[in-house]
Amino acid sequence: MKVGLVGLGRMGSAIAQRLGERGCEVIAWDKNAKATAAQGNRVRAVDGPRAVADSADIVLSIITEDKGVRRVFTGADGFLATNVAGKLFVEMSTLQPATHRELAPQVMARGARLIDAPVLGSILTVREGKLVALVGGEASDVERARSVLDHLTRHIAHIGPNGAGCAMKLAVNLGMAVYLQALAESLALGVSEGLTVDQMLGILSDAVTATPWLKGKLAVLRGEPSDITLDIRTMRKDVLSAIATGARNGVAMPATSGALASLAAAVAGGWGEKDLAEVPRFFREFMQQDYP
Repeated sequence: MKVGLVGLGRMGSAIAQRLGERGCEVIAWDKNAKATAAQGNRVRAVDGPRAVADSADIVLSIITEDKGVRRVFTGADGFLATNVAGKLFVEMSTLQPATHRELAPQVMARGARLIDAPVLGSILTVREGKLVALVGGEASDVERARSVLDHLTRHIAHIGPNGAGCAMKLAVNLGMAVYLQALAESLALGVSEGLTVDQMLGILSDAVTATPWLKGKLAVLRGEPSDITLDIRTMRKDVLSAIATGARNGVAMPATSGALASLAAAVAGGWGEKDLAEVPRFFREFMQQDYP
């Protein structure tokens, strides 16, 4: 099976590897030529989104920002610059729901189909084919996408119409960001009272508030080196998207706005490429400097 793929960041690269291992021919492009070159023979590289759409009937895209996704679809060399009738686009980026709903009618007007399918999981989860896909779109399109998504996922959750998958992913990441801020403040409070980070993590990981994420990130939280799963800059973008969506719908988000302040400060402080689990350390070392 030929599968198109645009976006070869950490997740996109892992997706390309997994699909190749499952017998798919992957036709790929990334705006960063080095990212494409790093794939070696794992993918068949082409020179733009339009060429990807020309080469495959099912095309995945996983890109960081809404404006980049718009360019990939509607730019001069984008997907819609060629004949896409009969093709299925699976947009796996974490977008504002409004962005997806804006793109869907444009894609459908060209005789193609579009679903949103952001995922829950990490690089390891991709490699094991155990992602959870949060999908928005028509049921028939979701079924068609299974021929590719089944290679990557342990569960495909059809949430609702176009944009519903994006809404669910923002809701998940919003909760993650607020939890992370609470954890950062908990650790800072304990340290201010003479407790050690190790001591607190031992208790917090055994408390009723412990999450699988916390248990999986204990090494990073203790300051040990580890693979980056989701970086701080990307989470800041997702939280901004959640707040923008909330503002559009009249939903107040005071706790989320507080979490955004720490994420934004970390990015401004040069920590944007670090793993999300570094936020509590940033908070203790930098955000508390003005306090006695």
